[in-house]
Amino acid sequence: MPGRAIPAYITSLIRHFEDLRDGTHGGSASRKDKEAHFEKEVQLLAPVARQVLTEMNTSLLLDTGQLTETGLRRTADGGVNASWALSWPEQRAAGVQPIVLQAYFGAGFHHPHLRGTTVHDWPLNVFSDEDAAAQLSILRAIASSDLHNLVFRADYRIVPAVTAHPATKLRERT
Repeated sequence: MPGRAIPAYITSLIRHFEDLRDGTHGGSASRKDKEAHFEKEVQLLAPVARQVLTEMNTSLLLDTGQLTETGLRRTADGGVNASWALSWPEQRAAGVQPIVLQAYFGAGFHHPHLRGTTVHDWPLNVFSDEDAAAQLSILRAIASSDLHNLVFRADYRIVPAVTAHPATKLRERT
């Protein structure tokens, strides 16, 4: 690919595989230093995660959703995670989980990952604002896949935009 920029998702995979090869994350080998990198990653990723869930709330949930976030927290297994969740009345009534974007660094892991409610394990390698912004398409894919899987677990009626507007009206809005 001479003269072409490497796509962000490829860069993320390369970093991930190099981390596995080297036993590092962000150049750090100790768990303490890796967790310090993770804390910064969560801070950089937070606005992007909120953007994705806000887009879904606006366009699909017709602003009926509620966005919550945990901030950085220690997990029962000794790992660290942070999550951003979008819940809404129809989802709660159907008894399915909300859409969740989660950054997590499991206790036995060499490096952190991203995941959703139903979609798991994408490498998390964010070290700058640019890296965080490049995760937008990945977080959109995770959240969209989660919503698809939640509809499969319940049904299409958990999506207000689908029940509130005929398909032709939806196409006109876009």
